Amino acid sequence: MTRTNDEPPEWAKERAREVMAAEEPEEDEGTDGADGDDDDRVPDVPAETVDEAERLTRLARRTEDDAAAAFYRERRDELVEEHDYVPRLREEDDTLVLYPDEWMDDGTVRLDRIETTDRAVEVSLSGPGDADRYREIAAYNDAVAEAVADAHDAVHADTARSFAAFMSNHYVRAVDDAPPDVRAEFREEYLPRNGWPSDEQLAVVGESLDVIESVAADVDGPEES
Repeated sequence: MTRTNDEPPEWAKERAREVMAAEEPEEDEGTDGADGDDDDRVPDVPAETVDEAERLTRLARRTEDDAAAAFYRERRDELVEEHDYVPRLREEDDTLVLYPDEWMDDGTVRLDRIETTDRAVEVSLSGPGDADRYREIAAYNDAVAEAVADAHDAVHADTARSFAAFMSNHYVRAVDDAPPDVRAEFREEYLPRNGWPSDEQLAVVGESLDVIESVAADVDGPEES
């Protein structure tokens, strides 16, 4: 497979490691923007940001909707850039790589700017079970929606079906595993724009979400990943 310009060849990365290992740091000489405690800066991007970047990348790859894929990638890029990192997909081994922005020059990694390779983050996208996990989550969310339909009014059932689709396709999370900001996104953005809700549905959406969570407690959930 053709190597992209974003990723230096393995021999070059190894050479950079050798050069860095041979250099002895001077005790009283700092670097611009550093406080002398580099161990606390490896890597600079939080683990939860890495997890979300991986999730958004997988969503972009799985969807057949070009606009949705572009949305996921843009959202991922903005999230990573908040921490001064740049995401790249290394195609030869199917790996998501997050580089410090200061290493980059016009989209290409500059080896002379790499002070420690540990600041980069690599996440394999070829791990087993991703598709199975999506199917498992979607099946569970659909089962909760059907349980709501069996036990409650149609207005709650309609919202439950929309919420199940939202949580499965946008977050790959169970309907009863939605934090407050995700519930707010569903109420304020997704449902009004994509759920074709009735006025009654919109008026009781908060109650519907509580009903969904209550019903989900009696539905066997997916296995923990």
